[in-house]
Amino acid sequence: MPAHCSPYQRSSMLVVALATALLLLILPDENVTAQQSGGPLYAVEVNGIVTAPTIDYLRRAVQIAEASSADALIISYSSTGGVLREVRIFAAEIAQARVPIVVFITPRGTQAGPAGALFVTAAHVSALAPDTSFGSPFPLAQVDETLSQQTRDLLLDNVSAQMREWNESRGRNAGWIDRAVREGVILNNQQAISLDPPAVDLVAADQRELLTLLEGRTVTLDDGRTVRISSLGRTPTLIEPTLFESLRLALADPTVAFALLVLGSMAIYLELNTPGVGLFAGAGLLLLLGAAAGFLVLPIVWWGMTLVILGLVLIGAEFVAPTHGGLMITGLAMLGVGGGNLIDATQAPGAGVAWWALLIVIGGIAATAAAGLALALRSRKRPAAIGTEALIGRLAQVRRRLDPRGMVFVEGALWQAISESETVEVGDWVRVVAVHNLQLIVRPLESEEPVPREAQPPSGGRVV
Repeated sequence: MPAHCSPYQRSSMLVVALATALLLLILPDENVTAQQSGGPLYAVEVNGIVTAPTIDYLRRAVQIAEASSADALIISYSSTGGVLREVRIFAAEIAQARVPIVVFITPRGTQAGPAGALFVTAAHVSALAPDTSFGSPFPLAQVDETLSQQTRDLLLDNVSAQMREWNESRGRNAGWIDRAVREGVILNNQQAISLDPPAVDLVAADQRELLTLLEGRTVTLDDGRTVRISSLGRTPTLIEPTLFESLRLALADPTVAFALLVLGSMAIYLELNTPGVGLFAGAGLLLLLGAAAGFLVLPIVWWGMTLVILGLVLIGAEFVAPTHGGLMITGLAMLGVGGGNLIDATQAPGAGVAWWALLIVIGGIAATAAAGLALALRSRKRPAAIGTEALIGRLAQVRRRLDPRGMVFVEGALWQAISESETVEVGDWVRVVAVHNLQLIVRPLESEEPVPREAQPPSGGRVV
């Protein structure tokens, strides 16, 4: 400030300088504001079992968010099971993402399991809806029992160190991680938020509240950049799976793959029993290919799969060589036991064939077999409806004296007949008891046995 200025001038210049500084503090910086609100806000939903197709879908969503410099990608997680080898790989990719990744376990009642624990730990911002939980009562990391204790401890220490690093770098509690990796821990939303510091960042009732709580939150990315999330009043753009991704996601469900395997086998059996244009064979082949595509991305227990295949073979053998249900019952039992133990629970906790699907499949096959057996037994007991066998048990009137041979009239025609015992006069009634070489073996009616009116023949007839 110049020395020759008057006190009044100096005071005026000081006021102007202070006012300018105050305006600079109050007015938003245009570059910062544009950086905060210039990027889109994306969301993606995870349902069902987390498998390789699920990870491919999520990886594409992260790539879209990074390519567009998104403010954030919100992963709404409602899965209860997953293949851990796939989840661990993608958890590391979440931690290294170039945009903020928000993992939100929702809706109410979701038990996210060990896969949810890995996602929550790796996320830049983790959030839970009320009445949700993550973790598992079993160790979060499984190592080969054949390894030495020192090697196993080293592997478990590496998993724990990685998860602790993620949580500590985001200011979250890491005290539960060692026990979760080695013994197993389940934390619900209340327990997680009540730790000091909390194990998760936010508890939100729904996505709207989540967006409100995310507004202005700063996130430090793996490359050292600090990003402020702008979410208030915005609607995230949902990244939906493509048609091909939807097909892969559906096939990778253990229940769907199991149902396709059974239905495909049944279609092949139908083709073998009723050979024709190959419609059932083609449908069966497509169903079996779909089942194979699903099982290839799942950790299969091979003794369980062996039981399922043997069970289906025995069920098919019952249709080819009926044993009055022996093979069917054995096959259904093997199908149920194998289907219930088809997925390795240590590698994919929470994944498996749904019990209701097992009941429907086994019950449906059993009901179909029982109905077929009942129809077969009924057809054996039912008298023949066509041909000469249909005449057995019918009433006939003698048209030429049976001594013991003669002619009788039955079902609109004259037949050669042989009396089983005594001579029968013309006009008397007899009952057909057998057919031999187009001749009827008849037996005279007892005197007390009435002749039904509808059995009265017309006057004419033809000789057979």
